[in-house]
Amino acid sequence: MLPCMETRNLPGTDLKVSAICLGTMTWGKQNTQDEAFLQMDYALERGVTFWDTAEMYPVPADADTVSDTERIIGNWFAKTGRRGEVILATKVAGPSEGIRYIRDGELPRLDAKNIRLAAERSLRRLQTDYIDLYQLHWPERPAPRFGTFEYVHSADETTPLVETLEALDALVKDGLVRHVGLSNETPWGTMRYLQLAEEHAWARPVTIQNHYNLLDRSYEMGLSEISHREGVGLLPYSPLAMGVLSGKYRDGATPEGSRFEHFPNFRRYDDEMGQRAVDAYAEVAKEAGLDLDMLALAFVNTRPF
Repeated sequence: MLPCMETRNLPGTDLKVSAICLGTMTWGKQNTQDEAFLQMDYALERGVTFWDTAEMYPVPADADTVSDTERIIGNWFAKTGRRGEVILATKVAGPSEGIRYIRDGELPRLDAKNIRLAAERSLRRLQTDYIDLYQLHWPERPAPRFGTFEYVHSADETTPLVETLEALDALVKDGLVRHVGLSNETPWGTMRYLQLAEEHAWARPVTIQNHYNLLDRSYEMGLSEISHREGVGLLPYSPLAMGVLSGKYRDGATPEGSRFEHFPNFRRYDDEMGQRAVDAYAEVAKEAGLDLDMLALAFVNTRPF
């Protein structure tokens, strides 16, 4: 008999999700569609009913494979008819000069036009009528993200947050999206969205998907208090620090077929300080009779926020 997967309520909703969420950003590049199908089958067999994707996946993004991950998931839904068993999350991309192809040559923005277009295209690729959790992949304004920590102010004009949230609320009212969330967001941005939602009685962000693991606990500096006081739950990405906390890259190793072999620029956590920390955590895990990856995941999953 397979172990029972723990479930939790998506904050502020009646949706129950598995404590473990299936990440999909390798499908279409590091993994084939057949391999992705096997992973989806395997996940559901073990009670992993919460899946996360994005319109720009797989990563690293390029014009030839962009959005293939959503297409693969849609193909699996069409083949199996099991859409109703999955709580599905996806994301709308923020601005980046390197992914103009995602908006037919225009710079992606988080304005009403782009959000509506992105959501409708995601729905078609995913072959579904609704998205359970629709997230802003990263802010349009300059803000620390993807391994950076320093805020560098810019006076460049960006889409007002009020327009972004109103566009998300319209998707909810139209039944295309059930709930909305943030990602790679800051304490200021999170609180501003919550304030606007309250002022206008619009859809309230229920989650924030930021990086969090034993090598990067920056979420604890400000955002964790917001999670507690405002009921916005953390969906931590990179809980194994891009695989570094599995231990497979210790002592400079690069296993064949690993992400670092395919994409050597992804070594965000694999510096000298990170390796020293991994060695220390490995000793703690050994003393506790755990594998290193079990220790790392248990740490993340037991944080109250």
